[in-house]
This record gives sequence, C-alpha cells and structure tokens, in this order.
Amino acid sequence: MKFVDKQKGRKENSWTKYFDHGVGRVTAVETRSDWTVDLSKLYLGLRFASGAHSRLYHGIYKDRPVAVKIIRQPDDDENGVMATRLEKQFNREVTFLSHLYHRNVLKLVAACKKQPVFCIITEYLSGGSLRAFLHKLDHKSVPLQKLLAIALDIARGMEYIHSQGVIHRDLKPENILFDEDFCVKIADFGIACEEAFCDVLAEDPGTYRWMAPEMIKHKPYGHKVDVYSFGLLLWRW
Repeated sequence: MKFVDKQKGRKENSWTKYFDHGVGRVTAVETRSDWTVDLSKLYLGLRFASGAHSRLYHGIYKDRPVAVKIIRQPDDDENGVMATRLEKQFNREVTFLSHLYHRNVLKLVAACKKQPVFCIITEYLSGGSLRAFLHKLDHKSVPLQKLLAIALDIARGMEYIHSQGVIHRDLKPENILFDEDFCVKIADFGIACEEAFCDVLAEDPGTYRWMAPEMIKHKPYGHKVDVYSFGLLLWRW
C-alpha cells in the first residue's frame, strides 16, 4: 500500500511543471513547440460534427488522415468569461493528451493557439462514437462478447489515466470513440484535472447525466467519480 501511495505522489508531482496552480493556467502549449501545427502541411476537409463553440473537420496532416477540432471564442462575450473558459479547456486538453500515451487514449498530433481561434489535431477515428454505436442498435442488446471488449478497453484506458494522477470528469458515450478495428479511444480532456488539484467549485464540471453525486454537490472527490460514470455507461447498455 505504501508503494502505491509513493507512486501516486510521483505521478501527481510530475504534472506540476506544466500547470501554474496559482492562476489555474496551463503552460505546456507554449513550452512544447514540437506540437505546433505546420499549417503548410494541413489540408482541411468537410465538417463532420459541431458543438456550441467548436467544429470538427476531416483533414490531412503530413499525409495522414486526422480530425481537426477548431474552437472559436465567441464575439459577443463582453466580459470575457467564456473566452477564458474555452482557452483553459484547450490548454488542459492539449497538455494532458500530449503526455498521455496509451492504446485506449486518443492520440494528439498537433495543436495551435492564435486567439480567438484554437486548433487541436488528433488521429482520425473512423469507427465513430459509442453514442452513435448505441443509437444504431435501436434498442437491441449488445452482444456479450462485444460489450465485454468495449468495457475492458474503457477500463484499461481509465486505469492508465488514473495511474497518471488524472481524473477525466466527463466520461460519457460521446467521448468514447472507436478506430477502424473497433478499439476504444477515450477522448475530450477539456475538463480533466490532476487529482491533487481538482477544483470542486469549477463551473465546468462535466455532464450532469453522467456525473457522480459528489461532483453535483461540489463536495471533495477523487478518481472514483470516473468509476461512477463508467458504471452508468455499463448500465446504459
């Protein structure tokens, strides 16, 4: 048990050089020049998904298929609250993805930040999301073998993420993606946090439907909130 605690401490401490906890600012984007996008080698294709402040496009980067996420700060954000939140989420996502390497975690390719637009380039996953997969089933049950394979992939990915001292905080079907071989990739680390420094009063804590009670009530929590969300995923099937 003591050995595990020491390991956990080392993982938590390893993130401190990338974060300024005094103001909640991530500094890795500026220091990791190797992740900077070479725009001359990026070809933007058709849009295939969108959110409130982001768009997802097919793309080709350095002769490989990629997904390009474009985040734009709103023009009507007079007090800058949303702009600050979006920049913080962008910084978090790039920082965590650029330091998490696992078969079941989405792979970062490149990123850039030129306000008011942010860009995140990741591997392209042709298998779609778990949400789309469940929707196509149309109330049919998932074959047990496939259900177990998906569940184990998610569990392995989350085990690795937690071993690095990180809490995802937004584990849901939309953030579970599949590659062409139906291998799970956990995505969207925009509101992830280091377990040692999670802000329980944060205004962007996740999606209520998939959120643990302690998060909703702004009580102290740890990585078990992801376990709760994982349980809801299994129940959803």
